[in-house]
Amino acid sequence: MSRATRASFATPHPEKHFINRVGWLRAAVLGANDGIVSTASLIMGVAAAGSTRQEIALAGLAGLVAGAMSMAAGEYISVSSQADSERADLARERAELAADPEGEHEELVEIYMRQGMDRKLADQVATELMKRDALAVHAREELGITEMTMANPVQAGMASAATFTAGAALPLLSVLVTPMAWILPCTLVVCLITLGILGGVSAKVGGASITRAVIRVVFWSSMAMLVTAGVGHLFGQTVV
Repeated sequence: MSRATRASFATPHPEKHFINRVGWLRAAVLGANDGIVSTASLIMGVAAAGSTRQEIALAGLAGLVAGAMSMAAGEYISVSSQADSERADLARERAELAADPEGEHEELVEIYMRQGMDRKLADQVATELMKRDALAVHAREELGITEMTMANPVQAGMASAATFTAGAALPLLSVLVTPMAWILPCTLVVCLITLGILGGVSAKVGGASITRAVIRVVFWSSMAMLVTAGVGHLFGQTVV
């Protein structure tokens, strides 16, 4: 065997995987995006209705606080429901392993045979893996549950609330520093630039297409803000 060949076996191939980030990344991106879009939309709607700077800022602050609390509670509740389902499935699997270990072993063998192993090899693999951690291997192969993908309600709730607050602070800040005549266009432009950066960063962290993520985020976010501004302008003109 050549030196290069031996080196290739000795040194593992460095591969980057991103599935372990899916829980907090999804919550963080959703929180930041929603913070920017919902607060900016609210600000633009109120501004388009002819409100004063104080009224616009107050509406934006109220939207920030309410949105952050709503995101935290919503993420915690929804991810808790997922975690409850995972725990229930694991409890059932644990009971089945205790009541019928042979049947569970055969079930695992059949799973590996469907993946392409012959029966002898599938039986050997199932036996060895069940010796180490029977519940973990059945959770992974039967239920698709692994330590990396299990739901974490507290992590998701905190990530959503923190990133929503950070995202919502940007359009609120623009209201405080921008001349009244420029609040609408400046809020729109600044938020779209930030959303584009957010889409690109989240795609980079998650290993996805940056261009596609940026286009998707910017397009749909701009639609939301423009529609809200249009509604605010319509009702503002109607009231006047």
